[in-house]
Amino acid sequence: MESSAQQNVHLVECPRDAMQGWEYPISTEDKIEYLQALLSVGFPTLDCGSFVSPKAIPQMADTKEVLPKLQLDGNTKLLTIVANQRGAEDAVCFDEVTYLGYPFSVSETFQQLNANASLEQSLHKLEGIQELCIKNKKTLVVYLSMAFGNPYEDKYSEEIVLHWAEKIIGMDVQIISLADTVGLATADQVGKLTQKAVAAFDKTEIGVHLHSAKTNWQEKLDAALDAGCRRVDGALRGIGGCPMAGNALVGNMDTALIIPHLQEKNLLNPINEEALAYATTLAEKIFAS
Repeated sequence: MESSAQQNVHLVECPRDAMQGWEYPISTEDKIEYLQALLSVGFPTLDCGSFVSPKAIPQMADTKEVLPKLQLDGNTKLLTIVANQRGAEDAVCFDEVTYLGYPFSVSETFQQLNANASLEQSLHKLEGIQELCIKNKKTLVVYLSMAFGNPYEDKYSEEIVLHWAEKIIGMDVQIISLADTVGLATADQVGKLTQKAVAAFDKTEIGVHLHSAKTNWQEKLDAALDAGCRRVDGALRGIGGCPMAGNALVGNMDTALIIPHLQEKNLLNPINEEALAYATTLAEKIFAS
């Protein structure tokens, strides 16, 4: 694996995270148009949908209808979120999908809210999902939710996060993303935990999925980059987050801010600026408040 100093950032655009909690229904046609526009930008990965219970996340109930309508150019890979074996079985049937994302919270309370399972039960589920991925030549991405603390007063420490990361990586999971699910993290926390994870798991791709306010996104992002992280999630307009987090929700880092910041640091592969402008226009229309 190249040293992180020699790598550009793998920027993951997360329209699924933006759409899933949006209070107004988004039509299947609008989703297809928006995702197709984002595919033209040149993001390495697009987190585009999910295979979860429509009762839990009704906004994503049409992922099966959306995926076949997307025209892929082979440059951008698609990621879909799954929460259990059944969702994974559905997801691996789609040739369009390269990555399956599984949210694994280091907070027992949030894992029960988000997946209706304990941490140990979720770890067992994860084993089955990883087996499905390997069998079907998909790549599993595990998001360590509440990686920087939680609002539930569950016990938290960096050692707890690294403990679960080690168990998951022991299943031959190649990509781990540290998620600041409700935007609690300080830049110092982001830097320290990310640095420890990058050092401890040098054969694993360590990413960050940071929720933040517009006032502190840059310091959090720089802390992750300085710690050696080269995989970053964002969403246009800074919208998104898990509806299960309720009122504690803070939006995603705004991709429109991330891109020029990475460009200034020469850490981003070329993107299609015209396509980005069009996708931004669509985002403004879809997520009009």
